[in-house]
Amino acid sequence: MTIAILILAYMIMGKDIAPLLKRVKNIDWRNKINALMDRLKPWALKAGRAATRPLLQLYYVLDDERTSTLDRVLIYAAIIYIILPMDLIPSAVYKFLGILDDGVALLYVYKKIQDKITPEIKEKVEDTLNKWFGVEYEVL
Repeated sequence: MTIAILILAYMIMGKDIAPLLKRVKNIDWRNKINALMDRLKPWALKAGRAATRPLLQLYYVLDDERTSTLDRVLIYAAIIYIILPMDLIPSAVYKFLGILDDGVALLYVYKKIQDKITPEIKEKVEDTLNKWFGVEYEVL
């Protein structure tokens, strides 16, 4: 969904997103959310537990019925941008800069919605991580 990535880029740059937001107001988020999990898991298994945690936090905020349309668009765009192999700044060509743009997208959205990461969402994230990677035990 390129419109979502465009909205995210405009937000980061401080541009007006109102005309773009009108184009996403009638999206069926349930189908998008379900399809996103199918793409997220294979990426997660390659990236590892630590890299997956913030994306799952975003995912479960996206799935929360109380999340606004703008936040849904931004979260969806950030997750898609990170897990898709294509980037605006390809890391194969620009090395560090190609990784940095993923980080900027994730950090921008994460800071915007971090107050929406409830204890229930944290628990869902840990349950999902334990299913995908095995249970992690604390050393006392």
